[in-house]
Amino acid sequence: MTLAPVERLKPVKRSEPGEKVPPPDDANLLYTGADWDYDTIKRCHDAIQEIALGELGLDVYPNQIEVITSEQMLDAYASIGMPLLYRHWSFGKHFARDEAMYRRGMRGLAYEIVINSSPCISYIMEENSITMQALVIAHAAFGHNHFFKNNYLFQQWTDAEGILGYLDFAKAYIARCEERYGQQLVERTLDAAHALMNQGIHRYPRRRLDLQSEARREQERQEMQRQLYNDLWRTVPTKKGQKAPSDEERRRALLDLPEENILYFLEKKAPRLANWQREVLRIVRHVAQYFSPQRQTKVMNEGCATYTHYRIMTRLHETGRISDGAYMEFLHSHTAVVFQPAFDDPRYSGINPYALGFAMMQDIERIATNPTEEDRAWFPGYAGSGDAMAALRDAWANYRDESFILQYLSPHLMRKMRMFHLHDNSDENVYRVAAIHDERGYRRVRQQLAAQYDFSSLDPDVQITDVDLAGDRRLILEHKVQNGVLLAEEDAKSVLQHVANLWGYDVLLFENDDAGNTLRKLTVPARTILLAE
Repeated sequence: MTLAPVERLKPVKRSEPGEKVPPPDDANLLYTGADWDYDTIKRCHDAIQEIALGELGLDVYPNQIEVITSEQMLDAYASIGMPLLYRHWSFGKHFARDEAMYRRGMRGLAYEIVINSSPCISYIMEENSITMQALVIAHAAFGHNHFFKNNYLFQQWTDAEGILGYLDFAKAYIARCEERYGQQLVERTLDAAHALMNQGIHRYPRRRLDLQSEARREQERQEMQRQLYNDLWRTVPTKKGQKAPSDEERRRALLDLPEENILYFLEKKAPRLANWQREVLRIVRHVAQYFSPQRQTKVMNEGCATYTHYRIMTRLHETGRISDGAYMEFLHSHTAVVFQPAFDDPRYSGINPYALGFAMMQDIERIATNPTEEDRAWFPGYAGSGDAMAALRDAWANYRDESFILQYLSPHLMRKMRMFHLHDNSDENVYRVAAIHDERGYRRVRQQLAAQYDFSSLDPDVQITDVDLAGDRRLILEHKVQNGVLLAEEDAKSVLQHVANLWGYDVLLFENDDAGNTLRKLTVPARTILLAE
């Protein structure tokens, strides 16, 4: 099936905020009924764009909207939502599982998938009604799109212009590796790299990722190897018995240790990997880095998109572009998305990021336009400014979930959502309410909620600390234990086995507390060497 992008249309005349509009009539409606065709989607896209850019002041990448089937949506699920990706057995496994559950009615499918690229690609389901298509376009093609383009994390760590070209290069490169080195060896290398994806990202800026140049740089590396290759080098005797450096600090400095990005270190320093395997690790590492900002901005990203689609769909109804029935259909879906079960509800499984994000965006709008004295005391920077969208755009651009909650969660919203802090200490046989609705309690609740979105506490802090390349070549890692929580032993050994296989020698992991005391030590030998002939 050929997927057709939506084209730009002539702008629709819009009403000014507060302007009295006539009751809706069929001539003014964008559509009637639930059915749709591509012309209807184009009309909706154009009307939505007029509100998003003209009234809300959003700044977006060019849009490309593609209609896909449920099977294509399942395929996108399996390949972690990417439009182009290399082949791997795990993707087929995920597809079979998701398809079976979907066919049996045990799970639903997302209304859309949106890709952080330029142009921004939004996939919409062909089974959706036209109202849901309009909702998805407002949510993904303008809400998520604006957030992708303007948030500092995405600007710092992703390359929207280069990601599609890089994925195309990655898919072709790994396919060539399978043809040349065999599917089994390539998949085992990918298995090991996938196991380390969460430990394959840079947490602090080094240089802006430029994916457009990565494929070119790999070609340059291969060309340089061809130019420098000389078979006579095989006959040159190697030095044996070379004395290992005695200065540990000098050795660690030469290796740039400690290193938190394990994939990066293995890519650059693993002594037994072939060059093509290093490139495979580099590909997986770039994909992991691409997804890193999305993990850190779930509440903000979904809150931005949900607030955007709510404002746009409401404005379409106010101006008579969609009927009362269509608006009720939208509200039914919207309220289901932002529903937050209470803590004692059997359906409770944590805080719904859509609910928290949307509530905070609405609260920022309220504080900017109609603040209380409490709001003015807590948020003097924008309370009563009268420009809600300016305050929202500033928040969307300059924060991630942790800092956003620390800066913008208000006492009013804490009371409205009935938040409190329940302290659960494994050494005590009772729960303790650690924060209630008073001045100190508000700050405590906000601090503890923000900590749940702290990227540094979500993943274990595991770093490569030492290796003696001239000695036994054993790789030494350290896990800095937080709050006395050790790694799950079986899972840790499984992941360390992948590290050992990539490294080619034994791996030793120390789990140390804040004082440097070793709580546990795990050693894993290199059983399978992933070395190409």
